[in-house]
Amino acid sequence: MAIRLGFVLLLLSLFFVGCKKPANNQHQQVVNNAPPPITASTQVKGYNLLSKICGIWDGGVTSTTALGGYPEWIVDFRPISAAQVGAKNELDTANSIFMSFFITYHDSAYKLAFRNGGSFTNLQRVSYMEIDSVVETSSLSYYRFVDFVKGAKRTITEVTFKQDSLIIESYTNKYNTLPTPTQHMQWRAKLQDTTSCQAAKTHFNFPQKVLVQNFDSTFMNVTESIYYQNVGDPYPASAQPYVGQASINYGSDYALNANRNVFVLINTQPLISNFAFNSGNMIYRSRYVLLNSATRIFTFTMMHPGTYYLYVYYDANGNGIMDSGDYVSAANTTFTLAPGGTATASAQLDYQIP
Repeated sequence: MAIRLGFVLLLLSLFFVGCKKPANNQHQQVVNNAPPPITASTQVKGYNLLSKICGIWDGGVTSTTALGGYPEWIVDFRPISAAQVGAKNELDTANSIFMSFFITYHDSAYKLAFRNGGSFTNLQRVSYMEIDSVVETSSLSYYRFVDFVKGAKRTITEVTFKQDSLIIESYTNKYNTLPTPTQHMQWRAKLQDTTSCQAAKTHFNFPQKVLVQNFDSTFMNVTESIYYQNVGDPYPASAQPYVGQASINYGSDYALNANRNVFVLINTQPLISNFAFNSGNMIYRSRYVLLNSATRIFTFTMMHPGTYYLYVYYDANGNGIMDSGDYVSAANTTFTLAPGGTATASAQLDYQIP
């Protein structure tokens, strides 16, 4: 099995354009007016996206930045409430991203919002966008999200579905230095699995037309709907529902070089069957992180409830590929995370690849 380790850093950095900007968008506490009741017959702009995006997606990224592109990024979108779907990815202890789509009320209408943010080199940033364009046909579904305050002049995210394909493109005006946003990245993914999100869909009878966040007056006193260093975030990570955290640790039967890395992989289906590697179950990859071998404990936060299979491998020669001489955990280590709960699991590097 060949797994590239370096691709995640680029992908995280693509989403975090502007993370080094100073925190100058101070949020003023406001009182949102009560919106009209929402019912099953209420028009919610972009509502169908919620059911379309559930699942594990995998695909390559291209970028107009100097960082270039990578062949693979895996995202596990699942419901985290009756009207919200989300996914989190990590690179290491300093880099992560959380994306979420949910129903909001803003500008006298119910619609979808997009929350995109997390940490890049330990610098925090989160942006909020509202849907402003929808095209739905028998062969294509297109949804465009823009900044709540500055609209399409500041940031744009386009989400397009074509059968089993998902395309997400982002645009930015680079700190308001350009008259219109230019393309920043494009992710073209294929749907790998829908079984992993089924339990959450059943639990919430997902999707439903339920208000998640009332943004009626939230952005009246800010210059753009982007927040830095967690200052003023109207829907912070701590308020995200249903998700929990899993603390992972590993040991080793071998001496590890402190200058080498360990890759931690969490699957929703086992990769080991009858003492053999089951490559077909690679489609069930859900979360992963790259650690320095001196780091033996890592906590995955904002993690979907469910049963998981934990694997680790040590890149002994530093070539970024699992191959001869590397160490792996040769067993299916399982753990179960309850809604809003915590879990722990431990794996052992106990086998050297011939």
